[in-house]
Amino acid sequence: MEIAIGPIHSAMLEPHRLRLVVEDEIIKDAEITIGVNYRGIELIMEGLPPEKISILSEKICGICSHIHVWTNVMVVEKGCDIEVPERAEYIRIIVEELERLHSHTLLFGHIYEVLGFETMAYRAFMVREPILKILQEITGGRVQYSCPIIGGVRPRCNIQENKIPSILERLEKFEEDLKKLLKRTFNDPMILARIKEVGYLDKETAKKFHATGPTARGSGIRSDMRKLLKVSLYDRFEFDEVLFDEGDVYARLAVRFYECFESLKIIRQALKDLPNLDKKIYNPNYELKPFDPIDVYNEAQRGQVYYSYGLDENLRVKHVKVRTPTATNLACMEAILPGHNVSDAELIIVSCDPCFTCTDRMIVIKESSP
Repeated sequence: MEIAIGPIHSAMLEPHRLRLVVEDEIIKDAEITIGVNYRGIELIMEGLPPEKISILSEKICGICSHIHVWTNVMVVEKGCDIEVPERAEYIRIIVEELERLHSHTLLFGHIYEVLGFETMAYRAFMVREPILKILQEITGGRVQYSCPIIGGVRPRCNIQENKIPSILERLEKFEEDLKKLLKRTFNDPMILARIKEVGYLDKETAKKFHATGPTARGSGIRSDMRKLLKVSLYDRFEFDEVLFDEGDVYARLAVRFYECFESLKIIRQALKDLPNLDKKIYNPNYELKPFDPIDVYNEAQRGQVYYSYGLDENLRVKHVKVRTPTATNLACMEAILPGHNVSDAELIIVSCDPCFTCTDRMIVIKESSP
């Protein structure tokens, strides 16, 4: 018997089609189809000036918009040898870690919703709300912030010293609420019955399908670009890469919970150092120059983000490539679905925190009509 779920379903935040071949409620084969939300952003970027593709890169994903525009401008800064002020790098990191907090907490709410715990889902969104307000206070936006620009950050994103105590106070409250949410989640036998030993992803399968981010770290694989490549100034901060070996839905959820506490560590250290840094947040004295495609990696909430492009002799963007973490993580989830109960299918997919919007940004080349 075949069961088709989607592309629109109440358990889905974004459109995709899940095809399940089942026998007595047990999945025998699975196929995930994407492409419903296709936009072809990389193709649109070709031939544009680098400043304009920053605007487009932010629209690739609503939940991780900052990491996209930040990684995008890093390509130009690396290719044109543009020096970024220290304070601007700190602000970029602070906004990214705040974005990681709001993204992970959003996933908690989504998982509770899929499990049927509506009250817990609402509670997760209440816990998340102070982070969105801090982001709005710093950048002017709750979801898309337009913070990084080539050579620094926008003037409105400069964090004033008199705002820091208020931010730290709200982060303290967020941490307290998050600890309560974690305790409530991992001490609830009904939740544990649905997430422990469900959706097991072993290391070999994770490596085979190139799992990344918390999905990989839930299977004990080191993958944090902040640690492996020392992105930006992350090597100045003390924080741990969270690893679990269980490889199930429980582990992938636990990684994200404990990563939130690591993000709080980073933010607090950055805010403590911020008053002692130079006030400059933007370097206007840069000059664009042609360069061949350059690769840049960063660590988004869901895993590794990759940007690559160059500038031609007219200083227009060429050979754009963007890779987001969901595509490979979805391949892992598709591989491990067989053998599970039908009722666990959407939960397993959600456990890798998929973003179909950023996955469907890719170029699709079709043969021309005869």
